[in-house]
Amino acid sequence: MSKINYLNSTRLLYGWGRVNEVGEVVAEYGKKCLLVTYIEGSGLDLLREKVTRICQEAGVEIVVFSGVDANPTTDMVNEGAKVALDNNVDVILGLGGGSAMDAAKAISVGATHEGEAWDYRVDPFGVNKSKPIEDKLLPIITVTTTAGTGSEVTLVSVVTKSSEKHKYALVDKLLFPAVSIVDPELTLTVPPHVTASTGFDAFCHCFESTININSNEYSDMHAWEGIRRLIKYLPKAIKDGTNREAREALSWANTLGGYSINAAGVTLPHGIGMAIGGNAPHIAHGEALAIMYPAINRWTWKHSIPQYAKIGRIFNAELNNDTDEVAAEKACKEMEKFLKEIGLWMSFKDKNVSKETLKDIGEDTFTLPDHTVHPIIPTAEDVMDLLKMSYER
Repeated sequence: MSKINYLNSTRLLYGWGRVNEVGEVVAEYGKKCLLVTYIEGSGLDLLREKVTRICQEAGVEIVVFSGVDANPTTDMVNEGAKVALDNNVDVILGLGGGSAMDAAKAISVGATHEGEAWDYRVDPFGVNKSKPIEDKLLPIITVTTTAGTGSEVTLVSVVTKSSEKHKYALVDKLLFPAVSIVDPELTLTVPPHVTASTGFDAFCHCFESTININSNEYSDMHAWEGIRRLIKYLPKAIKDGTNREAREALSWANTLGGYSINAAGVTLPHGIGMAIGGNAPHIAHGEALAIMYPAINRWTWKHSIPQYAKIGRIFNAELNNDTDEVAAEKACKEMEKFLKEIGLWMSFKDKNVSKETLKDIGEDTFTLPDHTVHPIIPTAEDVMDLLKMSYER
């Protein structure tokens, strides 16, 4: 076995009905809580009211910050941090998908550190002189309502600075939530397209961790189980959102994806996906990945034949009769069929992104380290070629 380094300090509460324990969990960490969630009318109003009531019954005072949108911005995080400070809260609860949970993490940084949370973003190449996060955060609790980002068990918070069109991440072991609740029941009302987009994000977390140059037995153990569940159950959940078996499988696969990237990490598709999010924030993260995967797969598979062959055979058992090289190449087509099946066969043109924007996306891809752990390290020309191939289907 290879050397394995792994840390995850989050206490996970997984299972149907676990949201009902949120009050007693929050009460362990404080008596005045900032509830970070989406704007009113976003579909979580009844759940927000339920969570508020449960917390109040446990003796916790709730201050609601409902300013989160699909891509948490620095302005929104700064506003949330101000609300936390003005109300002297002692614990933060993120309720929602990845955006709400990432926002809760960043708000904890902004409320306890000098400057703003953006100052503490990851700076792998020493360009931005980012500051280190200190051990003085407000405790972070999360309740996830989607099955996609894995943020409930990761040390990452993704934030966008709209004025600069940059989407970066804060990364630190201190950002692990103290406790996370994963209750599949909360995903039963997630719309089909959101189910598809978040589910494909989880799929990418799992698969990219297997081809990452830092992959190991621990990450693979979680990743391949997550992949099997996502391939089998994501189409079923899209067709019937009330399918409890499918929702349960996706919720667990999402969590496994989080564990996978903690142990290994993502690769080039996520680096480009982050750049897309900064320059075209109307594109959901899962959509950005779906746009790029066909071209990146066909460029990459020869450099990760065992992994592509394995996923190809999970998609299509008939590939067991082929050599690894043949199965790996055919896996690219299997993933394309999967994207079509889940309604994510799309291009930059479909999402109204101009050709001129591709240059900015290409440049921003290299501000994060994801490309450095891809099976083949791309040049700027490689990335531009992949972007151009993804412009129109």
